[in-house]
Amino acid sequence: MNDKNLIEKIIAKDHLAFKEFVGSYQLLVFNACYNLIGNIHDAEDVAQDVFFHVYKSAKNFRYESKLSTWLYRIAVNRSLNFIRDRKRFKWFKNIGSLLDDNPEDVTNLSASKEDQPDAAFENKERSVIVKRAIEKLPENQRAAFVLHKYEGLSYQETAEIMQRSLSSVESLIHRAKLNLQKNLLHYLKKN
Repeated sequence: MNDKNLIEKIIAKDHLAFKEFVGSYQLLVFNACYNLIGNIHDAEDVAQDVFFHVYKSAKNFRYESKLSTWLYRIAVNRSLNFIRDRKRFKWFKNIGSLLDDNPEDVTNLSASKEDQPDAAFENKERSVIVKRAIEKLPENQRAAFVLHKYEGLSYQETAEIMQRSLSSVESLIHRAKLNLQKNLLHYLKKN
């Protein structure tokens, strides 16, 4: 079944067509979410949210791009929203714990032992360090870098997904590489 027929059947609330759609695209969506979020359980939740969104809004697909491009766009946007919400929640949680009268419940605002670079270096592989450096990138740089390097998409495909010009995506990826080099060099100097 081609993408147009599949979308039309999803719009008509054909559950078997939606099941086929999920089966065809779940790995693509999960990988995109996981590579941006970095946590399997959170990526599964966001991927499920992506498919729920597609089911509700399939009628909005305009056939101007490939179905996979549309899915990537939704997955990237939902993942970045999740990351922003998580940061906001942590900030509020930390502020709330500072205002709490019970000193035993106060959250340590410094990095936990597993977040400290020396513990990560001792306990985990270099990929963990690189992953953390990627997480520090600004959202658009992170999204462009992950889509291009981890998902293997071309600059043009990344530009379509992010709804940016090709030169903008090239610039984002270039700046992401420079920031990663700077962050990793800083880490190496500290250790």
